[in-house]
Amino acid sequence: MSDTPHLTLLATIFEGIPHCRELGLKIVTLEPRRAVISLEYSERLIGNPQTGVIHGGVVSTVIDTAAGLAAAASVPAETAVATLDLRLDYLKPASPGKAVICEAECYKLTRSVAFVRAFAHQGDRDNEIAHCVASFMLNSAGFSIAVADKV
Repeated sequence: MSDTPHLTLLATIFEGIPHCRELGLKIVTLEPRRAVISLEYSERLIGNPQTGVIHGGVVSTVIDTAAGLAAAASVPAETAVATLDLRLDYLKPASPGKAVICEAECYKLTRSVAFVRAFAHQGDRDNEIAHCVASFMLNSAGFSIAVADKV
């Protein structure tokens, strides 16, 4: 993980977000404009007990969270970030018993919008289980480190 104060604070805030803690999301890499997070397989996250496949909503949450983290890592700490649009394609079910890894990158940054691509896999980057494109409004009434740090 990059050793900038902004990214260190962002990682600390991420670890304190209740849904991230509850799901067990972990930061693998956090750099300017890039985030990689992982989710270990857990039976409590199964969507179909007959197959043992992780619920699609959990996979969606992992991707949305990684994309938001990449967007927040692309702007100064005081910049509020809010999801504007998220387009997610499920390519195949996640294999039972394996961790889900999501890689997200902010590929375009304007004055008011961060554009992010993300994909989820289970250890083979060429065998995606889902991918997304997302945009995040900047300086809106969304989440910012500066505000979260005071809460």
